[in-house]
Amino acid sequence: MNWSRRLINPVMDKEFRLRMRSPRSMLSVLFYVLALGAIAMGFIYIFLYLGQNGSQRFDSTRSQMMFYVLSFAQLVLIAFMAPALTAGVISSEREKQTLSMLLTTQQSSATIVLSKLVSSLSFMTLIILATLPIYSIVFLYGGISPKQLISVFLFYLFVMLLLGALGVMFSTLFKKTIVAIIVTYGAGLVIFLVTGLLYLFFLGVEQRNFYSSGASVTQSYSWIGYVLGLNPAGAMVSLFEPSFSKTAFFVQGGTLNSKAPIELWLEFILVYSVVIIISLWIAIRRIRPVRRGKLFGRRKASKSASEASV
Repeated sequence: MNWSRRLINPVMDKEFRLRMRSPRSMLSVLFYVLALGAIAMGFIYIFLYLGQNGSQRFDSTRSQMMFYVLSFAQLVLIAFMAPALTAGVISSEREKQTLSMLLTTQQSSATIVLSKLVSSLSFMTLIILATLPIYSIVFLYGGISPKQLISVFLFYLFVMLLLGALGVMFSTLFKKTIVAIIVTYGAGLVIFLVTGLLYLFFLGVEQRNFYSSGASVTQSYSWIGYVLGLNPAGAMVSLFEPSFSKTAFFVQGGTLNSKAPIELWLEFILVYSVVIIISLWIAIRRIRPVRRGKLFGRRKASKSASEASV
């Protein structure tokens, strides 16, 4: 039994061939790895040669800091690349007038949407896996466990799935690819930037109200930590430092002996899992908008025919 034919349908096979076998894909992987490698080498150069006349040691603490820098840099690169890879998968077919041909095949709407999404994210996954040799520099100096590295890469996959689901949804809702890309980047801007700014704003309001009132402490935690749980950067920091979740909710005076209401990374996954499911459901429902109109027309025609017969 050929499992590749059972798991890879014609739509996915075509997308794989177009994305993985072009010189543009090879150059994209090359420049991505070079950019991340330049960040790693620049970090090492700054601490070894520019700090105190080159007398600093690059120990496990510096290695851990470099891991954090690489992780956040890669998260930013994912935020820029994932929408561009997925926001035009359906609208580009519509612009090339090939979507109607695709819809006439035996592939269902869910198969078409999921195949487009998986093929787009597979190329991004290839780029992420290509950066593993750069992360191996961290293990030369210690400070990071393999468990942390695996958890961060799984977090990357979830963020890519989130941005990819939003991109596919907007690609089905808007006819123009440029509009779908702009709206997807706008949604990513809200997720990555606006949530963090809202947390800082509400944090300042909560602290000002607490210290201005002069009241005694009644609770150690505030609701504003839930806002930071919607931010990918805050969720990723909670993967590095488990105590960060308690710090995010801790605003007023008191102690941090009790546990946080919820881990930030867990809140991020739960909330945006619902967003992913809803986005894919909308994309699957809206990729065939003609079907509903035809069904309504048939019902109307049958109803008028029945009235005429009476």
